[in-house]
Amino acid sequence: MASIYKTPDELRLMVPAGILTAQALDAVGEAIRPGISTLELDAIAEKVIRDGGGVPNFQLVDGYHHTVCASVNDAIVHGIPNDTPLKAGDVVSIDCGAMLNGWNGDSARTWIVPGEVEKQDAQGWLDEANRVSDATQASMWAGVAAMASARHLNDIGTAIENATNEQPGTLGILENYTGHGIGRNMHEEPTVFNYRVRRRGPVVKAGLAICIEPMLTGGSADTLVDDDDWTVRSADGSLAAHWEHTVIRHKDGIWVTTAEDGGAAGLAAHGVTPVAP
Repeated sequence: MASIYKTPDELRLMVPAGILTAQALDAVGEAIRPGISTLELDAIAEKVIRDGGGVPNFQLVDGYHHTVCASVNDAIVHGIPNDTPLKAGDVVSIDCGAMLNGWNGDSARTWIVPGEVEKQDAQGWLDEANRVSDATQASMWAGVAAMASARHLNDIGTAIENATNEQPGTLGILENYTGHGIGRNMHEEPTVFNYRVRRRGPVVKAGLAICIEPMLTGGSADTLVDDDDWTVRSADGSLAAHWEHTVIRHKDGIWVTTAEDGGAAGLAAHGVTPVAP
């Protein structure tokens, strides 16, 4: 069984793939507006990755043919891009990854489509959309920050669950979908839970490269899978969000490869300063 720990040189080689992934998501974020489809967003992400010399690593997954997963409103994760125009107020989670020079990056962000929302309770919809997305992002950063001091991997899941419980209102943490290791392959060992488990998990030490990606709903954690066998949706129809970063631990600290600043902005509130590998 291959080691889950990478050499210092291998960790450094992962950084460009992470940056390219971030640039693809930046371009998607700039393009999101009412009327654009998730299929068009998929094309934007693919162009950025290929122009940067990379390969969309989602297209390397058996049975999947797109650059991103696009999950809208009550869809939580693994949504397939389509030609339906987005509407103002839609909650859009885009999961994207790039392989560059044989190494991988993987990241997800959630946006609320700007513009005037045409719903009976437009403000209530926006408040709920922002609540769920903000809580998911805060839980992700708590997990990323925990990697700087965690002794065992499952300490990170505990940090995510604790941070989720501190957020206002009802939130459901998906338990059937988790984070993962990353490196030469987008999905590697170990599993990264988004909640507290009994086992301690592998030792967190220099060489670990993982994706931390809580997925939350604004209601129950129960899910359904669409007939396309990919799209995971909240069973109660509640809004959902998905945030993810690729994070590496090296001898001097941690670095978020899928953030241009290494995660400095998100980690500041936790008193953690990222260190470039």
